[in-house]
Amino acid sequence: MTREIIIAPSILAADFARLGEEIAAIDVAGADWIHCDVMDGHFVPNISFGADVIKAIRPVTAKIFDVHLMIAPVDPYLEAFAKAGADVITVHAEAGPHLDRSLQAIRALGKKAGVSLCPATPESAIEYLLDRLDLVLVMTVNPGFGGQSFIDSQLEKISRIRNMIGDRPIRLEVDGGVTRENAAAVAAAGADTLVAGSAVFRGGNSATYAANIAAIRVAAEAARVAKPQHSSAQPMRTGEAVRLR
Repeated sequence: MTREIIIAPSILAADFARLGEEIAAIDVAGADWIHCDVMDGHFVPNISFGADVIKAIRPVTAKIFDVHLMIAPVDPYLEAFAKAGADVITVHAEAGPHLDRSLQAIRALGKKAGVSLCPATPESAIEYLLDRLDLVLVMTVNPGFGGQSFIDSQLEKISRIRNMIGDRPIRLEVDGGVTRENAAAVAAAGADTLVAGSAVFRGGNSATYAANIAAIRVAAEAARVAKPQHSSAQPMRTGEAVRLR
């Protein structure tokens, strides 16, 4: 079956002075997941927020919290983010020496496990981990800052990872420079979960956020109709209750 398109707005692009209101606005506007980019100023050249902020905003929405940890070391903090309300916890393949152990730890906490690849990291890094994964995140910018331009060379990597996944119930997510203009190419390459920050949060209110989300979704779904992706297994869906708290 064709995997449904998931739109996961990144709150990194939200107005942090009104973060709870912004999350409520994208919830109403049609966001499927809430993407939380956690940066430590060490693994990436920026600092965003930590587990306490995620805990504080968790009551604002029932949507899936898609927590992307751009931190190193990562293992000491997995439990804190799980307890804060993360549903999906994604760690970077480049962030530690024992990726398999990190993924096991995430699943032991009752959470969905994801792995992210920076633009220079080949897909071979996850070849022997696929059966431990619920999500693969392809970075289409170098992590650390919002508002960067999409790196076109990653489309080929997305396509190769889609082939690697095959019929496994693994979501293929793309994060970095996703807009209504390139969403079709991203979906045609095989992605089914699109993270968008600046492209969603421009406009400053729920109505414009809804229009932005809808435009990205329409572009992606049109590409999927033209080039459908098939799977015999069902990955996480928009309304799936994955919080095991």
